[in-house]
Amino acid sequence: MQTRPIAHDAQHVHPVRVYWEDTDAGGIVFYTNYLKYFERARTEWLRQRGLGQQALREQQGLMFVVLDTAVRYRQSARLDDLLDITVQLRQRQPASLTLWQQALRAGSVLAEGHVRMACVRADNLRPCRLPQALLDAP
Repeated sequence: MQTRPIAHDAQHVHPVRVYWEDTDAGGIVFYTNYLKYFERARTEWLRQRGLGQQALREQQGLMFVVLDTAVRYRQSARLDDLLDITVQLRQRQPASLTLWQQALRAGSVLAEGHVRMACVRADNLRPCRLPQALLDAP
């Protein structure tokens, strides 16, 4: 599936299809899988800004780690649903980002929450300045 930008508040949307492996025996998405969906969308959001995570680590010795997250679950996603996972930059510090993310089905919010992540040196996991592409991004 292609990642696509969206015009409303969120800066980025990534489509995700719900597969059998994502669900419990009743065909409902297991709650931790929303964090996986959010991770995929963040990865594509970074890629859209020219920051593939493998290249970032290999070429600049940098990587991102999650500092904290909170998710509120509102409705259940089900087997075969097509979801839009959004990413919106909420706060940018010199070495960290706070992102707001949502899982939507046909415009209805299923899950939403924030993720705060830090940029660290891959060799010692010490915080470091965000890559210039993120510092310059709107």
